[in-house]
Amino acid sequence: KVLIDVPCSDLAEELAQSETKVQVLQDTLQQVLDRREEERQSRQLLELYLEALKTEDSILSKVAEPEAARRKEMDVVDTGTSSTDASATTALSDQVLAALKEKPAPELCLDSQDLELVLKADTAALASALGWDKQKAGALQSACDQELSKRLQQVQTLHSLRSTSKGKKTLP
Repeated sequence: KVLIDVPCSDLAEELAQSETKVQVLQDTLQQVLDRREEERQSRQLLELYLEALKTEDSILSKVAEPEAARRKEMDVVDTGTSSTDASATTALSDQVLAALKEKPAPELCLDSQDLELVLKADTAALASALGWDKQKAGALQSACDQELSKRLQQVQTLHSLRSTSKGKKTLP
């Protein structure tokens, strides 16, 4: 880098070479530096892409899990063995209820499965379980809905990115 920044005439004098040869040397050095910078940026982009794939896989597994929970929850409701209050309290673990009460933005610290359970809970039952009014419980459910939608959008974006990149050559 230092050799590139030195004026061509000064470098030519120091190396006892013609200015033309020194200019070619500086151009070559600049090309090498440019190529190294491109390689560094490519590595960073690849690392980001791989991290995004890992995140996508973890989100997909969390999105797939609620389906099984939803089926299990439907079985309980279909048998008619629980009331709305009881099912909301049972579906939401003590840990989830504690997070909902204590965290300033609980929707950000819950996994997708728990977000779905909060959304499915009856607003009145949720308010009762948390000791809140219906309006505050409704606002919480709305925030959870927005967060879940955002996560699902991220998954769709990652799927799109993956399908776009499948046909292209991968970097070594």
